[in-house]
Amino acid sequence: MTTIDSSPEQAAGSSTIERLLAADVDWLTSTDSKKTGRLFIGTGLLGLLATVVINILISVERLDGADVALDADSWVQLFSAQRFGLIFGAALPIGMGLALAAVPLQVGARSIAFPRLAQMGFFMWFGGFVLAYAAIIGNGGFGGDPDMVDLFLAAHGLMVLGLLAGAASIVTTVLTTRAPGMTMRRVPFFAFSAFIYGIGLLLVLPVLLGSLVYLFVDHRSGSGLLFESGVSEYAQWAFGQPTSFLYALPIIGLLAELLPVTFAKRTPFRGLVFGGLTLIGVAALAGSTQQTVFEVPWAGSQLYIGDSDDVTTKLGDLVPWALFHILPLLGAAIVLLMTLLMAKPEKGAKVNLTGAFPFALFGFFMVLVGMAGAALVPIVDLELLGTVFDEAALVYVVYGLVLGAMGGVVYWAPKLWGVELGLKVVTPLALLGLLATIAASFPHYVAGFLGQEAGFAYSDSDMQIWNVIVLVGHALMALTVVAFVGLLTKTVFGRDDESVADDPFDAHTIEWATTSPAPADNFVDVPMITSAEPLLDAKEANRVTEGSDS
Repeated sequence: MTTIDSSPEQAAGSSTIERLLAADVDWLTSTDSKKTGRLFIGTGLLGLLATVVINILISVERLDGADVALDADSWVQLFSAQRFGLIFGAALPIGMGLALAAVPLQVGARSIAFPRLAQMGFFMWFGGFVLAYAAIIGNGGFGGDPDMVDLFLAAHGLMVLGLLAGAASIVTTVLTTRAPGMTMRRVPFFAFSAFIYGIGLLLVLPVLLGSLVYLFVDHRSGSGLLFESGVSEYAQWAFGQPTSFLYALPIIGLLAELLPVTFAKRTPFRGLVFGGLTLIGVAALAGSTQQTVFEVPWAGSQLYIGDSDDVTTKLGDLVPWALFHILPLLGAAIVLLMTLLMAKPEKGAKVNLTGAFPFALFGFFMVLVGMAGAALVPIVDLELLGTVFDEAALVYVVYGLVLGAMGGVVYWAPKLWGVELGLKVVTPLALLGLLATIAASFPHYVAGFLGQEAGFAYSDSDMQIWNVIVLVGHALMALTVVAFVGLLTKTVFGRDDESVADDPFDAHTIEWATTSPAPADNFVDVPMITSAEPLLDAKEANRVTEGSDS
């Protein structure tokens, strides 16, 4: 690992510029996955803010009589940048960053597997992120200026390679660097969800990369055979449902992780929770693969309820629809069932609400509402395809993912920065984020049923109330993100000399056995794991010993 060491005398004599340069070099060359994860999360939040601004501009254009000084090409670029930004500018980097930061700690590893690969993955993703948005600003994206289109496709491919590098590090870490005694059945829920998430990305993103290579070669050669049919037929499946369920998987795992801590009890039926998390990952993978085979979004999973008495035809429609949409909902429902089962604490125990729990709970329910809405879009009889309903389902999932990721940052803040964000401080932000997500999404559920088509042209006056509420919702989400980043920054840089407890939440998993903040190599000594709740076992053993001594 590359480090910069200096004596106290040298540090004291260094200028401010030299110390800043040393800190920058340390961050840019460090193989500490906690730093790599924070880089992903921080830039992902910036990408989210940029996408929220795009959503606000789109919402303004949809207002009746709105006069926005942008030409038609600019609106086309904004529309293509919306989904690109939601998924590859926000959802994927934020989820990836949280997994890179927390998984090695959770499995008792001294370091993430392939730390240089994970670090390189961030720079590849970030470089592609900057170039992709430069191409969109230059009228590129999935259509427009030919040179900018080529740049966008190449930059997008670079982002995919970076995310693949991070996913490979996460999967290999869970498989090969677990602490002695930690079997796969003892892996914490969040680490397991990140493991399934990483496997899903390793199988899904190469398909997207292949599509991007085909599109780049086709466009560069000037044949236009693929572009004539529309890029969405070859790459759009990666920007919508049910593939987006895979991207939100770590947030669902986070809620399962927080349940035993919140209600002070061991999780019953751990295998059932593992099965639920796996169902979400497998179904999302199946959806993306199916859409790639059919080459048209929603093709093969469209469901016709009426107009046919042929049982074979109906089953042919029902089976893929249920596979791609009902199975993920079933997996999420299992986690919800565990929430209900654990909502009553053990006798004599108190509910241990942490600042992370409201974020994780609200984020989970928003993702769940998005998944349920996405299951309705392919039902042809409802006539929702091509309306703002589909867009709202994606916003539900991504904004819910962001809320859950904020909960993860709050939960592991003692290990990442040595600070604690209390329940009273962050709950108002969690409520604001919940309100923002509902306001930015649910009105378009209603407008979709009323027939408002997706696009930029404003609808009739009967739809305006829903578009106004959506505009307010996106603005509130921007405020939530800015306020959260401001609160975290103020807390980190304004911390006093008092140290945070190693285990401030009375948690059960092994990462809370190391110091706060965690050292670069996570653990002084590699821990020995004897159960799924090693820290809880140690606490109970200590209580028994103290009782016998007294």
